[in-house]
Amino acid sequence: MNAYEQKQAARRARYEDRAEKASTASEATYQQARTMAEAIPFGQPILIGHHSETRDRNYRARIHNTFGKAFALHDKAKHYEGKAAAVGTGGISSDDHDAIEKLRAELADIEAAQDKMKAANRAIRRNNRDELAELGFSAQQIEELFTPDACRRVGFPSYALNNNSANARRIEQRIKQLERLKDRGDVEKAGAGYTYREDTTENRVMFEFPGKPDADTRALLKRHAFKWSPTRNAWVRQLTNAGIYAGQQVRAALDSVEG
Repeated sequence: MNAYEQKQAARRARYEDRAEKASTASEATYQQARTMAEAIPFGQPILIGHHSETRDRNYRARIHNTFGKAFALHDKAKHYEGKAAAVGTGGISSDDHDAIEKLRAELADIEAAQDKMKAANRAIRRNNRDELAELGFSAQQIEELFTPDACRRVGFPSYALNNNSANARRIEQRIKQLERLKDRGDVEKAGAGYTYREDTTENRVMFEFPGKPDADTRALLKRHAFKWSPTRNAWVRQLTNAGIYAGQQVRAALDSVEG
């Protein structure tokens, strides 16, 4: 695994650990609530006016609250299980140092699929099932390709080819954007009480301050989608064209205040 993949694996492991701890705590809390409830004879009502009424009501409330904590911990465990399962499912991240290579591989797969669909449609027009088999389609797939859809179309419809082509263009544009940012190189500029950085290794636009910035500065950064990163000790957002533009806007605002 590269550095980014290792971070993703560590992140997934943290979520899984939190889920396991919450699940264990939920089970223990649930058993505690059941044990508390078993102390009350089945069906016994609160004895209104009895000297034990207040104590009994408080005890039953604690049982209710303990069950509530158990259910809340169960929900927390499911929340972290979901977050762990979602790690790495968002596609190829620009933070991945191998993003360009992975995108090129994905583009090659899409282009190969496009060529295969076009070749299949040509074979279908010639009613050549043997050619479809040579392209790697199974007997069942060949039958499905020859089965008309609701619009009486056979083979791969034009919208499937158009969608695939559009996806290929999107990936091509993303590759070009990442290459331009990579070729741009790192940037570091001192400003009025801050240091501005464009870090291609971290894939971040950053603002560093000697101390905690004042409330107006923090509001300005948040308004331009910068977030505080304790690990980097900086206000950051992803290194994209939009991020660079936002950085320019923040720098202009900070420098004008100082001026």
